[in-house]
Amino acid sequence: MTLHLDDLRVRHLGECRHDSPLADLVADKKTSPHYVSEGDRVLLDDTVSMLDRRGMTPDQLPSFEAAGPRRKIYFDPAEVTAGIVTCGGLCPGLNDVIRGLVQELTVQYDVKRILGFRNGFRGLTAQHRHDTVDLTPDVVRDIHNSGGTILGSSRGGQDADEMVDTLVLRGVNVLFVVGGDGGMNAATNLAAAIRARGLDIAVIGVPKTIDNDLPYTDQSFGFQSAFAQAANFISSVSIEASASPDGIGIVKLMGRHSGFIACYASLARNAADIVLIPEVPFRLEGEDGLLARVERHVRDKGFVVIVVAEGAGQDVLAERGLLQGGATDASGNAKLGDIGLLLRETISAHLTEAGLSPTVRYIDPSYAIRSVTANAYDSVYCLRLAHNAVHAAMAGRTETAVVRWRRRFVHVPMPLIISHRNEVDPDGDLWMSVQEATGGLVAPSDGRKLDRPGIPGAPRQRGAGVVAG
Repeated sequence: MTLHLDDLRVRHLGECRHDSPLADLVADKKTSPHYVSEGDRVLLDDTVSMLDRRGMTPDQLPSFEAAGPRRKIYFDPAEVTAGIVTCGGLCPGLNDVIRGLVQELTVQYDVKRILGFRNGFRGLTAQHRHDTVDLTPDVVRDIHNSGGTILGSSRGGQDADEMVDTLVLRGVNVLFVVGGDGGMNAATNLAAAIRARGLDIAVIGVPKTIDNDLPYTDQSFGFQSAFAQAANFISSVSIEASASPDGIGIVKLMGRHSGFIACYASLARNAADIVLIPEVPFRLEGEDGLLARVERHVRDKGFVVIVVAEGAGQDVLAERGLLQGGATDASGNAKLGDIGLLLRETISAHLTEAGLSPTVRYIDPSYAIRSVTANAYDSVYCLRLAHNAVHAAMAGRTETAVVRWRRRFVHVPMPLIISHRNEVDPDGDLWMSVQEATGGLVAPSDGRKLDRPGIPGAPRQRGAGVVAG
């Protein structure tokens, strides 16, 4: 996807005429390695070769608007009623973001009323629009100590015009949407419906997904907490597998289309022998297939630990007729086949037939991972995202998501956040690190050359991948 400067410009509701209560804080600040002034922009590209290929002057290069407080703001804080909604699956840090939004709105901007809509966008429907909670600093003071979201969440499509009616009836002129690709898509549709009516209502997104699969952001909040928790399960399974004759440890982690959790969690503990992700294909049978490699591991090492992302091996499942063709969930996502169960059954059967006595330990800790409280890193990250989301809204930005790009906080047009999926690059340095950590770059002992990435002969297509030592 080729982006130009105009693609990265965010929408403004109008001229900022009100003095910001934070004007003195930023009056004399200039761009530095640790700060970007409001008149400056953050480049999309970050290497000399990428910039050289553009062949443009600096003012033409694609760049993002810097996030942060402004000297002038669009809304008069005394007249603002803010709304907050959390959408989609749970993720570490949701309560931290809610808390940060409320504190910044009330303490720094003196906004008097903040409504929390319950259970995702369902809370903006006619049937549920009055089921809200008034969010104050006292209400949110300690919520960051709990996982999940105090507002509840849900999936599924709601009518955009009906939700606009709710915002008008409840007097909301600033709405914060905390959600993943489904939430950002719904927020984009909602903002378009608002624009069609000519209303002055800002819609600001705080993107989240523990899969880390949203583009144009260094990392999604909650991801670090999630893979840290996942790493603990890998350690536990490794101990179990090593304590059993012919032990097999399998951990299935979240990652429908992107294998970031599987990669990072495996690197964190360095206990995985094989890593399977959706971006790199594998096959079960054959001399260099997964089953043969598992058998070699067990015979040489005594046990094997496999980490698999939930979206891995869907092509293998399809070949065996184990997919629900066309079935989708409430958010319209295709229902996946269970790759973990297939691995457990086929590996056990293969090793038994090979004369071994496998003991399989299989763990699927998906919900245990996404429901934990944010770790210290994510807690800080969530707070800073919340601060910048409030600054963006009060400055009259809309249809905009607040993210961190190249370690700078920036505004990204909301349609870009849902334009494609962030995935592990099979030719990138993350997958290379996984290969290095699991021995995937080491040639077999008989001297045969091992193709990289994945299994020799496997087609380069979107499927599942294997790295094995």
